[in-house]
This record gives sequence, C-alpha cells and structure tokens, in this order.
Amino acid sequence: MASMATTPTLTVGFDLDMTLIDSRPGIHACYTALSERTGRPIDADLVVTRLGPPLADELVNWFPADEVDAVGNLYREIYPTVAIAPTLALPGAREAIAAVRAAGGKAVVVTAKYEPNAELHLAHLGIEPDAVVGDLWAEEKAAALREHGADVYVGDHVGDVRGARAAEALSVAVATGPCDARELTDAGADVVLGDLTEFPAWLAAYRPARA
Repeated sequence: MASMATTPTLTVGFDLDMTLIDSRPGIHACYTALSERTGRPIDADLVVTRLGPPLADELVNWFPADEVDAVGNLYREIYPTVAIAPTLALPGAREAIAAVRAAGGKAVVVTAKYEPNAELHLAHLGIEPDAVVGDLWAEEKAAALREHGADVYVGDHVGDVRGARAAEALSVAVATGPCDARELTDAGADVVLGDLTEFPAWLAAYRPARA
C-alpha cells in the first residue's frame, strides 16, 4: 500500500538580541563594567543603539585592534554576572516559540552572541528552543540554518536578512532592533512585522500556504 505523503517538519530560526530578548540593559551594564575594569571610556548608551554585529566589531571602536581579543575575553567573563538578570524577553517571544511548537515545528536560535551566554539568557527567561547556535553573524548564519533545515529565519537586523537569504530561508524581520521597517524591506526581507506579537497569526497563515 502506498504511504501517505506528509508535510516536512517546519523549522523556524530566530535571532536572539532584539528579536527574542531586549538585551540593551544587560549589555549596557556589561560595557559600563568593562569601562571600569579597563579604565577606557565607552559610551554604553551609543553601543546599545547598534546591537547585532559581532562583539569585536563594537570593541574596535573603543580599543586598539591588538587589544580586542583580550578585551573580548574579559567582556565574556564579566557578562554572566551583570548582563543576564537585567535582560527581558521581548513581547511575544515566548508565544512565538510556542506557536512553532504548536504547529509541530522546531525552533532554533542562531545568534552572533557567544553561545554560552546566549544559553544563559534563554534559561534565565524560560525560553526553550530546540537548539542554540552562537558566534555566527549575517551570512555566516546560513550554515547553521541549513544544517537545521530552517524554512524561516526571524531577525531584527539587515544582517539577519542576509543570513536568511544566504540559507535560502524565508526572511521574516521584526522592527524591534536598530533597523527600521524600511531598512529591513530594502535589505530584502520577505515579511516585516512590528514585533513578535504578530508572529503567531502570520505563522498560522503561512502554514496552509506552505502546505
């Protein structure tokens, strides 16, 4: 007897900072502590307006290039003690993960953040994806998205749009980070949402169309 065709499992990738979590208070606290530890002035208010790219890309604005690796290690050491507690889940974050699960799918977090710190954030906030992959930015995210078979990648930055497109995944952007809706659209996002509170309804409409 011929087997019945089944719809492949839906896999949705999510960025972390400013997509699932508002890490600005924690990152602000970490840069403030880093400035105190190193004696180097850092405008933490400015830093948190441009979250997304890798840590080294920001540190080079405040430290000589030959010090960035060592300072990056110090930052990652400080981070768990000052940055986890102040960081909040963004509106709709838990519901977005739940919507993927309710659809029989898998949720994967793919982020530029240092992976152990990303896992600390998610555990602290009670957000439980099926997998977490860190230390990847923009097009680098495509390898992890392909490995997990992501159909959709959700992010807040034009770098996330590039990562989704490189992975041949549908790019769903949320205007909760440093890039506004126009920037995300111009970068090639397939869908732009105001925030993740709109994601479950979008997913409910996307599933039948995908099937």
